[in-house]
Parts: sequence; structure tokens; C-alpha cells
Amino acid sequence: MRFELRETRSTALIIGAPVMAIIAALVLAGGLIALAGASVIEAYRFILLGAFGTRSSIAETLTRATPLILTGLAAAVAFRARLWNIGGEGQLLLGAIGVAAVGAELTAGLPSAFAIPILFVVGAFGGMALMLVSLGLRQVFKVDEVVSTLLLNFVALLFVSMMVEGALRDPLAFGWPQSVPVADNATLPRLMERTRLHAGLIVALLLALVIYLIQARTIFGLQSKAAGFNAGAARFAGVPLGRTLVLVACISGGLAGLAGAIQVMGVRGHVTTDISPGFGYSGIVIAMLANLNPLGVIAAACFTAIMFIGADGMSRAVGVPSFIADVTVALSLLTMLVALFFTQYRVRW
Repeated sequence: MRFELRETRSTALIIGAPVMAIIAALVLAGGLIALAGASVIEAYRFILLGAFGTRSSIAETLTRATPLILTGLAAAVAFRARLWNIGGEGQLLLGAIGVAAVGAELTAGLPSAFAIPILFVVGAFGGMALMLVSLGLRQVFKVDEVVSTLLLNFVALLFVSMMVEGALRDPLAFGWPQSVPVADNATLPRLMERTRLHAGLIVALLLALVIYLIQARTIFGLQSKAAGFNAGAARFAGVPLGRTLVLVACISGGLAGLAGAIQVMGVRGHVTTDISPGFGYSGIVIAMLANLNPLGVIAAACFTAIMFIGADGMSRAVGVPSFIADVTVALSLLTMLVALFFTQYRVRW
């Protein structure tokens, strides 16, 4: 038996691989649920009910999916150019703290039509700055960006902790370590009354479409793809590799920073060190589940949000730990890696 590289890949194979990977992950997770003594069908039914059973649960699922779409896009854009951005978590945190610093007073007197875009830009620049540090270390000192982006996550977390307990601490928080809140004029409008669903979802969906069009229809999209396939060949063909990687880093870090900005402006209103329950790390899984396709990121982010939101209701209903959601998402990544392998290779006897 040997593995042979496929010369072509059908559309059905490319689309079917992620679907089969998720189904396989659900089957494997179902085995764990059965071992816990619960009905697999009932468990998955309660997951769906928890995610879509009521108006408020639908809103919570979409609210959770919003930052996941952006961090998934951040990872997908970078990975496509073989720029391994593992620092989405830190970039999100810097984007969030930047919004808190600027949005508390500096934009307080501006109309919302100006204040909100300004804070979007501030959040994006926070994520960009952290990503460009890692790219600079790679280009100048040959430091592996996997290591630098991962370690900078902890630097960003400590910096945010310092700010929310120091210069940006809210004096009205009764000692709780949180930043000063953003002004009311910088709060994102609600899409559904009496829920937390906000306009950041529309921003995330539009950005996914824009990134898809950039990658599919522009010279920069082709250059970034060429840089990912073979950097040496791309340079020989005239691709400005350095400039391309800088643009990729700016887009990737900016998307992650924007996720932090939207989380502050749309959900929290202020920054705490637990503002992200791992959105940046989940974005890596989402990008892989989507096969680095920006439109696929939307579906992968919604699947992840469904698992996390629905798992709480399932846990209470059937007595299975809610951590089954983490297990299912992790299994989805593993099965997706196997599926991607078989989309590139066929078995020959």
C-alpha cells in the first residue's frame, strides 16, 4: 500500500471532506457520551435545543460565533501564506485594551457614526502591532513565528492585566479588576431586542466575504497563495515576498484585534482578563475545519458556537459534563486533518 498525490481534486471531495470530518467527530464524541451512560440521540437533541431552542439561545449562539468568525479568518489568512499565526488570543486582547483606552473618553463626544469606525481601526491596529512584531522577528532574526506568536499571547495577557489593575482601572468597579467602560456612543447597536446579539455579526460576515473576494479575484490573493505554496519559487517569479507577508500579517492581526474590539463594544462594554474564553485558539481549529476557506470559516465558527452554547443545556438535561463540547471540537480538528490528507492523496495497492 502506498499514498499517491492526487493530480486533481473534485469539488465534491473538497466540500465533502469537512462534512465527513464533523460527522466522524460527532460519532466519536457520541461514543464518549454513551460511555457516560447517556442517550447519544437525546444528548445531541439537547445540544440543538440549547443552541436554537429559543429566541435568546439563537442570539447567544450567533453572538458567540461573531468573534470566532474573525479569529478564524485571522488564522486562515495567515496559514494560507504559510505564516503560522498562533497569536490570535494575544492580538484579540491588545485590540480590546486599545478600544478601552481610546473609547472611554477620547471618542465620548463624537457621534456613533464616527466613534464606532475609529474604535474598529484602533482595535485592528492593536492586533496588527503584535503580529508585526512576530513577523519582524522571523524576517530579521529567523525566529520561528509559531514560538513568538504563542509566547506573545502571554505577554499580551500580562499587559492587559497590568492595565486593568492600573492605568485603566475602573474606579466604579468596587475593586474588581476591569477597565473603564467605553462610552455609550461607541456601543454597537443590537440586532435583536433584549438579547446580546449586536451589529458586529454583520461586520464579521461582510469581512468574510471581502476576504474571499480578495483571495479569489485579486493579484495580492494570488501572491499570498504563491508565497504559501513555495516561497522560493514565488520570489523567483517576481512576487514581492516581504511586502506580501507584511500585508498578510496586517490583515491577520487586524482581524484578531477587531474581534477584541467588537467583543468590548458589542458584549462586555469593558475589558477584563477573561474577556476571551480562548477565541484566539479556537480560531485555529475553525480555520482548519474550513480548509482555510473564508466562507467555510462562517460555517465552522457556527458549528463551534453551537457546540459550546448547546453543551451547557445538554449537560443539565442528561448529566454529561459540558466539556464534551471541547472534546468534540478537538476531535473535529483531528478528523479534519485526516480528511485533508485524503483530499490530497489517494491510496494505491
